Amino acid sequence: MMNPLLTSYIQSQLTKFELISEDRRKALQVLIDFISKRKSDNTIALTMICTHNSRRSHLTQIWAQIAAHYFGLKNISVYSGGTEATAIYSAVIETLTEVGLDAQKLSGTTNPIYALRFDERALPIICFSKVYDDAFNPKNGFAAVMTCGHADANCPHIPQAAQRISLPYEDPKNFDEHPEKMRAYRERCDQVALEMLYVMSQINN
Repeated sequence: MMNPLLTSYIQSQLTKFELISEDRRKALQVLIDFISKRKSDNTIALTMICTHNSRRSHLTQIWAQIAAHYFGLKNISVYSGGTEATAIYSAVIETLTEVGLDAQKLSGTTNPIYALRFDERALPIICFSKVYDDAFNPKNGFAAVMTCGHADANCPHIPQAAQRISLPYEDPKNFDEHPEKMRAYRERCDQVALEMLYVMSQINN
C-alpha cells in the first residue's frame, strides 16, 4: 500500500488536469501516443534526459514510474540520464519525501544512490546520476524524453532510441540561492507529478 500522505497528494493532483495548458497537452500527447502504440509490448522503456541528471530528469522518472504503477500499467519502466553525471540534488529528495515518498540513501559517495519507496507492493525506484547510455539504462527501443532545453539542443543524436520527445521543464536550480528555493522545487514537483499522472491516465482511455 502507498503511504496515506502520498495517496492524498496523488488524488489531489488528479483533480487538477484542467490546469494543463493546451500547448502543454500537445507536448504530452506525443508521449501518450508513444506509450499507447506499444501497450501490448512486454516492456515499454522511457528514459528521461537532462544535462546533469540531477533535478528535472529524476523528478520526471520518479513521477512517471509512480503514475504508471498507480494506473496499473505494469509494463512501463522508467529511467533517467544526462549528457554528464553529477549527483541528485538534495532538494529533490527533500521535496519528494515531503509528499510521501520514503528515501533511503544506499551510498554516501559524491554521487549517492537512493532507493525511493512509494508502495510496499512495488520495488523501489533506484536513482543516481548517470549518463543516458549508462549500463543501468535500456540499450535500445526506448523513448528519449528530453526534460530540459539544453539537453534537447546539445544532446547528440541517440540512434538507439525509438523516438525522441521534447518535454522541457523550467529548472528549479535557478532558485538555489533564493529564499524561495524550496517553493520552486515543490512547484516543479507538482507540475511534473500532475503531467505524468495525466499522461498515464490517458493510456487506457
